[in-house]
Amino acid sequence: MASRSEAQSTVPESIDPQATSVLQVAERLHAMGPDWVVFFREVLGVEGIVRRSFPSATSLSHFECSPHYARIREMLDDLRNRQRERPTSREAQRVVTVRMPRSLHESLKAEADDMRVSINTLCISKLLKILDEDDRKDLAPDRGASEEMAG
Repeated sequence: MASRSEAQSTVPESIDPQATSVLQVAERLHAMGPDWVVFFREVLGVEGIVRRSFPSATSLSHFECSPHYARIREMLDDLRNRQRERPTSREAQRVVTVRMPRSLHESLKAEADDMRVSINTLCISKLLKILDEDDRKDLAPDRGASEEMAG
């Protein structure tokens, strides 16, 4: 009979050593105190260690539901919090225009005002927010299907 923690685990055993290795790299980088953008790019970005270590949609989805990934997200949040008073990174900035109903914009503006942050800061926080495990499970088949269509 499997223990309770084994039964609740969503990460296949084959991913655990690789996940541990990825987490160790992230922890070493975090200890250096880089800009959050650098940490994101090197760890979670398109060419980051997470995507290089988990190239398939299925393995990436499993990793994103792991405690290792949750810890990496905590490190990212920590770096973002540390840098709120420092100048932004030297990485080139990109602009994304999002069309939304006026009522949604007003709601975001009110939320940002309540939190005493800019709408930009609030939106970046929301974009970086972790989807809960159920949402990731729902998205995993779609991600794989779209990759197959593109390939």
